[in-house]
Amino acid sequence: MEQLGKYGFLRRDYLKNHRNSTYQVMLLQDTIGEHLLEVDKAAREREEVILKQLEKKEPLPDKEKDQIVWV
Repeated sequence: MEQLGKYGFLRRDYLKNHRNSTYQVMLLQDTIGEHLLEVDKAAREREEVILKQLEKKEPLPDKEKDQIVWV
């Protein structure tokens, strides 16, 4: 499970706790690692898109010019 991040671990925990049969099948078929990496990558990409949209909607204040507003 190389490069597995936060979202991959969250997906693994969800499968273990709520979809145990699916988790066991994926574990036996040796597809769990690929699945978790794919979910992690998709979630990180979606997070980047959401953050960019949010930043466009409400840009962050300039830290150097107005420190009180930034805080």
